[in-house]
Amino acid sequence: MSTIKHTEKFNVNQPIEILFPLFSAEGEKLWVPGWDYENIMGSTDLHEDYVFITKNHDHASTDAIWLVKKYQPRHYLVQFYKVEPEDKVGIITVQCTKINDSQTQVEVRYEYIGLSRKGDEFIERFTSFQYKEFISEWSKLLDRYFESTC
Repeated sequence: MSTIKHTEKFNVNQPIEILFPLFSAEGEKLWVPGWDYENIMGSTDLHEDYVFITKNHDHASTDAIWLVKKYQPRHYLVQFYKVEPEDKVGIITVQCTKINDSQTQVEVRYEYIGLSRKGDEFIERFTSFQYKEFISEWSKLLDRYFESTC
């Protein structure tokens, strides 16, 4: 079993109160092309222990079961477990920090734990460079989303 952790930060020219809700199952539908999920909870209100499923999403070769581990909206923190049975488990943490009234820093941390040879092979290929490119895309997509909504 192998593990890997990566963390990156970027800034978004939006108030924290507007930006933070976009880091939810429902919010990501607004800015991530092709993002969708199966809502098995019946509500779109994010809370701890909220569960949803995605089909072959980024970094997933199989369906993934997502569980909200931490949800602290007053602190602009959300953390997910992303379970790909017989492959790997991801722990994804998004922490937003207010820079000023119109700018927010976003810190995104991904940790993967391999559950099989396939998961371990993914972890070997999930380099720091690849992660930086992946998170850089988040920043670009968010900028594009806000440009289109203005």
